[in-house]
Amino acid sequence: MAQSPILFDRDLLRARRARAAALGPAAFLLDRVTAELSERLSVVLRKFELAADLGTPGDAVRRVLENVVGTVVAVDARPELRAEMGPLTVAADLEALPFRDGVFDLAVSALALQFVNDLPGTLKQIRRALKADGLFLAALIGGSSLGELREAFATAEAEVEGGASPRIAPFVDVRELGALLQRAGFALPVTDIDRLTVRYASPLALMHDLRRMGATNALAERRRAPLRRATLQRMMEIYGERFADADGRVRATFEIVWLSGWAPHEGQQKPLAPGSAKMRLADALGTRESSAGEKAER
Repeated sequence: MAQSPILFDRDLLRARRARAAALGPAAFLLDRVTAELSERLSVVLRKFELAADLGTPGDAVRRVLENVVGTVVAVDARPELRAEMGPLTVAADLEALPFRDGVFDLAVSALALQFVNDLPGTLKQIRRALKADGLFLAALIGGSSLGELREAFATAEAEVEGGASPRIAPFVDVRELGALLQRAGFALPVTDIDRLTVRYASPLALMHDLRRMGATNALAERRRAPLRRATLQRMMEIYGERFADADGRVRATFEIVWLSGWAPHEGQQKPLAPGSAKMRLADALGTRESSAGEKAER
């Protein structure tokens, strides 16, 4: 079996998250996701007895789950969090979950899976850890996020240094996630997007927020040399020229991708077989059906 490419330095990611926690995290994205996750769970008419919170920074999601779930197990790769988060904390990397098959009724993850090297493999592990008819619900940073910063850095490095180095993570595209859920064995997969534009006084303010999210560059192929002052200055100029509003504040786009799926169960709704519909599309739309060679009337 081919090994997945190593995109992220997972050890560095853990160190960056620990630093962010010490600095005082910038939590506005996580707060938004936590509120949305709570709302999405509120419409699921199910009682969940045992849930896993997979890699979510902080305890906001866990506190939401404790109001609707019997028992919550937090999964985080930093063993020092056990003292902070309690005895129901499992020190494990998301790429090597230590659970037997069919343990959980519910698995959630908020803003963690975008930094997994082997996302298809991790989704398969999550699927196996769910009981039949168990729910998986997750939010991760998606494809077009931080496109402004990516463009500004690439242009500045090309001008100042004669070439660009990888600085912004290659976030997964929403169109790929539905297929990944199906390949992992989930039933009734659903994906959707929440786009958020945040305005900052300067690109430096954005970079400070990313540091306090633990989301600065942790790519395995990142350039190890320090960022040149001239490159940083030119990046800020390009960012302001291309992505500033009339008041001088700059825009940063965040794309939050939601995905959900169910562990298969015989009682779940099944998609209709082709040709088995009871009503023609033309009848449903109140239009006259015509053959492919007949022109529609205006």
